[in-house]
Amino acid sequence: MSFINGIIELGPTVMMPIIFFILSLIFRVKIAQGFKAAMLVGIGFVGINLVIGLLLDTLGPAAEAMVQRFNLNLTVVDPGWPVGATIGWGTPIVPFVVFGAIILNVVLLLLKLTKTVNIDIFNYWHFMLTGGVVYAVTNSIVISVVSALLHFLIAIIIADLTAKRIQEQYDLKGVSFAHATSAIYVPIGIVMNWIIERIPGLNKVKASPEEITKRYGVMGEPLTLGTILGILLGLLAGLPLADVVTLGIKVAAVMVLLPAMINILVQGLEIVREAAEVLLKKKFPDREFYIGLDTALLVGNPAVLATGLLLIPGALLLAIILPGNKVLPFVDLASLVFLLPMAAPFLKRNLVRLFLTGMVIVTFVLYAGTSISSYYTKAAEMVNVTLPENVQSATGLSNLVGGATTPLGWLIIEISKLF
Repeated sequence: MSFINGIIELGPTVMMPIIFFILSLIFRVKIAQGFKAAMLVGIGFVGINLVIGLLLDTLGPAAEAMVQRFNLNLTVVDPGWPVGATIGWGTPIVPFVVFGAIILNVVLLLLKLTKTVNIDIFNYWHFMLTGGVVYAVTNSIVISVVSALLHFLIAIIIADLTAKRIQEQYDLKGVSFAHATSAIYVPIGIVMNWIIERIPGLNKVKASPEEITKRYGVMGEPLTLGTILGILLGLLAGLPLADVVTLGIKVAAVMVLLPAMINILVQGLEIVREAAEVLLKKKFPDREFYIGLDTALLVGNPAVLATGLLLIPGALLLAIILPGNKVLPFVDLASLVFLLPMAAPFLKRNLVRLFLTGMVIVTFVLYAGTSISSYYTKAAEMVNVTLPENVQSATGLSNLVGGATTPLGWLIIEISKLF
C-alpha cells in the first residue's frame, strides 16, 4: 500500500515522463529521442496542470460567491473531486483494485478484447471511488473490488469504441481515454444528439467553434469567448468591476494557453506513438493499439471549455429548481468541464448541443448525489477525509465530478445495497 501511495504522490508530472521514457526504450526509440519525448510529455503535463490550476483557482472563488449570492440552502454539499480522490485511494480495496485493473487490462489485450493500454493510473480513483462507496454500503472487500473493476471494464470498452471519433475530432493519433467519469457520459451524448437531430429548428443551429468564428470573426475566437464568459460569470457572482475584468482576462488566457500546452505534450506523445506503431505492426500485423491517457488532453477544446463555463450558473439553477434535490454544487463547479470532453465529438462539438447535454448530465448527477449522499459521507469518514474549510459545516457529502455519481456508478452502488 505504501509503495502504491508513493507512486501516486509523485504525480503525473513526474510519473508520465518516466512511463514514456520506459515506453520509448521498449519501442526502440534512440535514448536521446526517448529523453526528448519523455520531457516534452512531462513539460506538457506541467503546463496543463498549471493552466487548469489557474482555471480552477480563478473560477473557484467566483463559483463560491455565486452560491452565497443565490443563498442556496441545501443539506448535501459538494466538497470537490480531491475528496473523491482521497476516498478512492484511501479504502482497503486499493491494492486489489489497482493490480486487478492492470491484470484485467493485460488479459483483455492478450485475448484481443481491447486495443487500449491504459497508463492513466492517476485517474484510477474515479472507479475506485465507486468501489469505495460500495465498501461503505456493504463492508465487503470482494463486492467492492468487483464493483470497481466492473466500472473500469466498461470504461475501457467505451475507450475502444470512441477512440477513432475522438482521435479524428481532436486531431490526436493512437490514443484513447478510459476515463471512468467522462466515458460514462458518452451514451448520454449520443442519445441527446439523436433527439436534437429530430427537433425542427434546433437541429439546424450551427454552433461549433469553427462555425462561430466563421460567422463572427474575432468575436467568435476562443480568446473572445473566454473574455465574454469570464465577465458574465463575474457579473453573476456579483464581483467588483476590477475582479470581473480580471476574471474575463484569466479565462481568456486559459482558452488560449491550454491548447498550446496540450500541443507540447502531443509532440512528445507522437515520438513514442510513431515508434510503437512501427514495432507493433511488425510483431502484430493484425493488431492496433491505443495508449490510454487522461482527458485533460481534451478539455482544451474551445467548445468543451466554453460549455464547462456555462454549466456553472446552469448547475446552480438546476440545484434551485429540481424538486427533491439536496446537493449544493460548490467546489466542483469549476471542474464541470471534465464531464463533457468524450461526449463532445458525438455532439458535433456544438455549444448548444453540448450545453443541453451538460444540463441533462448535471441533473442526473444532482439526483445521484442526493441518493448516495449518506454512503458517500460514510466513505469519507472511513478514510478520515479532511474537508475544505468552506464546507466543514455540511451535514452530508457528494460530488459532481467522479465515478460514483455517474449513471454507472450510481447503478452499481444501488445494486450493492441488495447485498
